[in-house]
Amino acid sequence: MNSEKSRMNFLFLSLASLLMLLGVAMGAFGAHGLRGILSEQSMTIYQTAVSYQMWHGLGLGIIAAFSQHPPHSKLLIWAGWLMFAGVALFSGSLYVLSLTGIRWLGAITPFGGLAFLIAWGLVGVYGWRNFGKMP
Repeated sequence: MNSEKSRMNFLFLSLASLLMLLGVAMGAFGAHGLRGILSEQSMTIYQTAVSYQMWHGLGLGIIAAFSQHPPHSKLLIWAGWLMFAGVALFSGSLYVLSLTGIRWLGAITPFGGLAFLIAWGLVGVYGWRNFGKMP
């Protein structure tokens, strides 16, 4: 594996770990620090942000793992960046919305969801193209 691909693998693994670490911290903060402070609706929004962050942090880790082995693909690089951007847009907007009540932030959330959809689609295309090629 060339050094650029190796750096990308480690970058995605590092970002995945950061997303998961922050997801656990945000989940604990929500469960222990925000109960009774946020309304039930805001708490549900907050929990959705944590859930999507955790799942997509794991997804980014999976992308990092697949990127370590041939065949290498720009599809996985794009998928990784879109997965990370999706967390920032989707979960980030929901965190701020739930904590501040700024409703217009809800308009940003679908862009994060779209990034997730495209990322998973790219992972699927990668899998389809390489079915049977991996050891």
